[in-house]
Amino acid sequence: MYGWKFEELRETPSQTGGPYVHIGLMPNQAGIEVFEQSFNNKMVKPETQGERIRIEGQVLDGLGLPLRDVLVEIWQADANGVYPSHADTQDKQADPHFFGWGRAAADFETGLWSFETIKPGAVPGRKGSIQAPHIALVIFARGINLGLHTRIYFDDETEANAKDPLLNGIEWTPRRQTMVAKREERDGEVVYRFDVRVQGENETVFLDI
Repeated sequence: MYGWKFEELRETPSQTGGPYVHIGLMPNQAGIEVFEQSFNNKMVKPETQGERIRIEGQVLDGLGLPLRDVLVEIWQADANGVYPSHADTQDKQADPHFFGWGRAAADFETGLWSFETIKPGAVPGRKGSIQAPHIALVIFARGINLGLHTRIYFDDETEANAKDPLLNGIEWTPRRQTMVAKREERDGEVVYRFDVRVQGENETVFLDI
């Protein structure tokens, strides 16, 4: 009808993030001021309830080398296990001084990213289950077609982790540890280390979302 046949159409190549992910999503890190209010990695105010924590890590490739042009976003409940969203139907008030969402770009030299937040409370799961305290994390980087989704659990929540429905759904027990951050105290600050491995040995468990 229009001079071509359907069979002549070809699938276009898939697009990946990049080559400069941070410029599009966190231009202020590159010294470019675009947004009136820039998104950042600080999710707390002085009035925020809960235990202050720092989460930090690197995104590592199959050779164990850090990726440096990476953007990380996290989403979590507050200290009482309530999400600052209308989608949370619990009969509890969300902390009005907690953002619940943050964005961080990896350092251009070291690949290290970090967030200043609070340790989340446990949240309800399906069919009356309780999910262990956790943080949802998604990674954007060059060479990645879709964001890579995973979760951050905490190594000092052993009992809660043992009952978590998602962790228990991972059949090979050692793989569950790729979703668990390790706690340490550094100069009076609580720090959880969480490295993400996108390939190779000990590859992080990613979720199909």
